[in-house]
Amino acid sequence: MSVAEDSAIAPLARSVASRIELSGVTRLYRLPVYVGCAALALAVNYLLGKEMAWDTLSYHFYSGFSALHNRFAQDYFAAGIQTYLNPYAYVPFYLLANSNLSALQVSSLLALLHAIILCLTFELALVLFPSGSRLQRVSAALCAVAMAAINPILLQQLGTSFADITTGELVVGGWLLLAGAVRTPSAARVIFSAMLLGAATALKPTNAVHSVAAAVMVVMAAQPARRRIRFLAIYGSTLALSFAIVAAPWAFPLARIFGNPFFPLLNDVFRSPEFVSAPLHHLRFIPSSFTQALLRPFAMLDPVPMVHEELTAPDPRYAVLLVLAGGLLAQWLWRRYRPVHPAADPDSPVDPRVLAALGSAFTIDWIAWLAVSGNSRYFLSMACVASVLLVGVLFVVFGTGAKARNYFLAAIIGTQALQLWMGAELRWAGVPWDGAPWFDVHVPRKLASERALYLSIRPESYSFVAPFLAPDAGLINLAGGYPLGLSGANGARVASLIRQYAPHLRVLARGAKLYPDVEGRSPSLSEVNGAVWRLSLRADPTDCETITVLGLPPDLEPQFVSSHTGQRPTNPSNGAPSDTSYLVSCGLLPDSTDHSPGLVRAQAASLALDRVEDACPQLFQPRRPPTDDRGTVSRRYYINSDLIAWVSHEEVKFIDPMHDDNIVYLGSQNDWLRAPQRLICGRRNGHYFARLADPPAAH
Repeated sequence: MSVAEDSAIAPLARSVASRIELSGVTRLYRLPVYVGCAALALAVNYLLGKEMAWDTLSYHFYSGFSALHNRFAQDYFAAGIQTYLNPYAYVPFYLLANSNLSALQVSSLLALLHAIILCLTFELALVLFPSGSRLQRVSAALCAVAMAAINPILLQQLGTSFADITTGELVVGGWLLLAGAVRTPSAARVIFSAMLLGAATALKPTNAVHSVAAAVMVVMAAQPARRRIRFLAIYGSTLALSFAIVAAPWAFPLARIFGNPFFPLLNDVFRSPEFVSAPLHHLRFIPSSFTQALLRPFAMLDPVPMVHEELTAPDPRYAVLLVLAGGLLAQWLWRRYRPVHPAADPDSPVDPRVLAALGSAFTIDWIAWLAVSGNSRYFLSMACVASVLLVGVLFVVFGTGAKARNYFLAAIIGTQALQLWMGAELRWAGVPWDGAPWFDVHVPRKLASERALYLSIRPESYSFVAPFLAPDAGLINLAGGYPLGLSGANGARVASLIRQYAPHLRVLARGAKLYPDVEGRSPSLSEVNGAVWRLSLRADPTDCETITVLGLPPDLEPQFVSSHTGQRPTNPSNGAPSDTSYLVSCGLLPDSTDHSPGLVRAQAASLALDRVEDACPQLFQPRRPPTDDRGTVSRRYYINSDLIAWVSHEEVKFIDPMHDDNIVYLGSQNDWLRAPQRLICGRRNGHYFARLADPPAAH
């Protein structure tokens, strides 16, 4: 054999040998790693207790139920605007929680399912580390798994009803296949990755940014430009086809009923009359300035809530990754402009092309995610990719300095573990295990057997009780993030259901019974009547039934509710256990009272709120949402900005309940009715501010 032939064959031989060795390593270590990931998930899940978050009660359980039972003809916004999001990701949770298994057994099975994302992280790290000693590669992959496992957002969701991990596993699986295709281009890998990412996007639209950013890896694959273009076309078409196949079973009925296959999303495009046509863009965690965006990785170090998630979730990994990326860039520039300097370590176990592709795709993903969401619950899959990148960049930056690298790695993991121990909240509304099913709901025989339409009147939907009511019962949430009334297309739909079920109409509220007004407890008779008067209904105090729910957190706070804007539900102090909650359901009767003065007052309040929105559209968005009128209070909920604006006692006010800010007074209703007022308003450091540009003179 000639020297030329030998030099040509040698790289191929080394590549084949490396693959054989890697295969042996993964066969040897894969099972213990997988078992370890599963054991960790089970242990964390057991220690943290059962999750009973607002999302679980308000729509997770109902979503799985509605996916298997056609509820379009009998429910309307039963779980608020989340009612019509693709529900199939919640089917496993519903089936398990509705079985005869205990909550601990259900949660343990979910935790095992969630542990797969850690196993996929291990596999992705092995792709990034294709060479080096066996111990070095596996150790690096285990460090990446450890980095991913101490993510507070991931720990919060282990064994819970949230679908961020399960759909995130599809995303990490897709990125794993594409990372392999970067080094060894393969049409099959591109196709299968697109299938996974398309399904993940259909099941949870927030995964769309991960699917788009992943195309960078297709472009950076080691192949000629023409093949890259062809692979990119294959990726895009397969992604679209996979999305369509998974989305179609739910999108078709939405298109038939509402005229929007993604209702209520993209309604600025399809313009269904049953939802606002302004774009939905949730601003809760989106930086309010370019400087804030640049500093977000460092802001995530602070153990305070409402930074990148509602709970306290300190996470130093992104700041460390940014600093290391800066160091890597400095090294590259130094070597580029100082040729006499030694080149990069030729024996590095990191594949530079895979590292560059993963890093580029992750950077684009981070920018897009921060622009459209900024919520770390929707970044779980990329948090695992970040862990792999962090370990890979460490190996490149430190080169042959193994001891310094290991100390640095141990410091990162130790710092994050300390942050978790000292300040992170690791369960959404957790409750202890008690051997009971996930939902321990006791419904009176009358409600479980008789057909009726239930109108829930508070922002929390209580839709989790739907599977326990009569099969032909209907449910409407009148006062969720999108209040409903008797005007427009929403009103026509509500009125149609009321006619369909009359006279079997009932109200549903949290509380042990319907309290007289003199007791000052919720729900009171006037509170219920104030919620349904616009439907020409009133409560029947003689026809009330109580649903008992065991295992709910005693201090569960509904979203979009503040002590400043209304009464809070209360439970009786009759010695009942602290984890016992009650829902009261009372019959509703036709109300022939003349409500014309109330209608005039409501119209005036709506006009005042319209003018407030026009004076500061950047705060109160989307504009022109329905008004939740309760007789003496008229409220509007702004989905994008999480604000509540209302008129009461002839005063116009607003509040940011997510940050528990103080009430902001915007003048009198009469001033707004006489003429539009000027506001100085905006968003600074994540908080909203507004004041009258020309405040009225003091009397």
